[in-house]
Amino acid sequence: MTDYSDLIQPDKGQDARPIHLVDKKGYDEWLKGRNARERAHLAAVGFKPDAYVHAILPGDDPERWAVVTTVAKVEELSAWCLAKLAQILPEGRYRVEGHQPGKALFGWLSAQYRFDAYKSNPPTKGPRVLLTTDVAAIAPAVAEMRATALVRDLVNTPAADMGPAAIEKAAERIAKAHGAKLTVTKGEALEQGYPMIHAVGRAAAKHHAPRLIEIEWGKDDHPRVALVGKGISFDSGGLDIKPAAGMRLMKKDMGGAAHVLALAELVMASGLPVRLHCLVAAAENAISADAFRPGDVLKSRKGLTVEIGNTDAEGRLVLGDALARAGEEKPELIVDFATLTGAARTALGPDLPALYANDDSLADDLLKGGTDRDDPLWRMPLWDGYADLLETDIADIGNAGSSPFAGSITAALFLKRFVPDGTPWAHFDTFAWRPSAKPGRPKGGAALGLRAAWAMLQARYDRRKKGDRP
Repeated sequence: MTDYSDLIQPDKGQDARPIHLVDKKGYDEWLKGRNARERAHLAAVGFKPDAYVHAILPGDDPERWAVVTTVAKVEELSAWCLAKLAQILPEGRYRVEGHQPGKALFGWLSAQYRFDAYKSNPPTKGPRVLLTTDVAAIAPAVAEMRATALVRDLVNTPAADMGPAAIEKAAERIAKAHGAKLTVTKGEALEQGYPMIHAVGRAAAKHHAPRLIEIEWGKDDHPRVALVGKGISFDSGGLDIKPAAGMRLMKKDMGGAAHVLALAELVMASGLPVRLHCLVAAAENAISADAFRPGDVLKSRKGLTVEIGNTDAEGRLVLGDALARAGEEKPELIVDFATLTGAARTALGPDLPALYANDDSLADDLLKGGTDRDDPLWRMPLWDGYADLLETDIADIGNAGSSPFAGSITAALFLKRFVPDGTPWAHFDTFAWRPSAKPGRPKGGAALGLRAAWAMLQARYDRRKKGDRP
């Protein structure tokens, strides 16, 4: 397991290879300041200041080489501008000449993530260490990377090894590490108290039995914040079975749970002054004689009855019961994460989580957090005009829209019915997966929206950032 705290170190003048940053605007002026040998070398290799392009600059002896790399703006570094270097450079120490890495610290760490738990002979490569004099920036970058790695690890793990019990075990580790209270509801108590979670998961094997997992942490007089995650460990689609291609990646359907567990750990590890309530609805949507059926009517924890129009719209069911439980504690804020709809991916693609919010201030804070952290979001309309698409003849609400249109919006409107009136609430319809690699962002499990939400929570609740110690 990578120790990310080893990959960024305080710069105390250690021997390190320099990294020179250039952009298109300033490249010619920078080049004038280099010696004749370096200029000749760059000309010989055809170096151009294009995106993610780098070159090795020869030194006075074979070990004294340096690196030049192109960034979009030298004075405004992105999280990902050094990520490719962190992936491909030889092991050793490096420092950015003349600039603080800033947000690029995170990308440097992220690029060195590996998931090789199932490889017999995993490839080995020594660490690439980045030095910085901005010592205060190291711990936050490492904390965010650890949270990101947790999301990736949980999502990348196959469903056979990441069922509801394994999700519970991950929550138990986090709770124990931070002195938090863990409560798990399953069996008859789940059937009675959280009937929709039970219905979705009752067809699974006993060792993958459904459950509601709760972590509570913090002082009673601090503002209560609820984080709610969809933890469908594998989604076959139920009796409305998915085709093989649609089922292939469904180990990632617990991505919402992975996000809220990682976010909860960030909250607790940082000592954020909130009263945290983290809820994960964990179940496997399997197929057996006991599977719930299209046309069934389920009673929810809130008391609303739900007619099942499609058993593959199960995520909103388990979230409905978890959101109702979160609302019972009267939090001042609820945030949920879920890999909820293919419609969101059709609209926004794999990189942009769809953000829904019933509060403009909350939405603005989340969008700002996404911009600040290079973890972008896109706000979607929580438009009540589509609520009639969830109407049903025999129950209070249907779980699937009566039209193929606006699938992500109607899913969010379904969830809204389980959020207390007047409680600020945000819903992330996130993909939790990258279908192809980008610098610092490997193919596979992905934390999308995690750091945006964390930035929002810090801005709202971290009094240390306002000069006041909690």
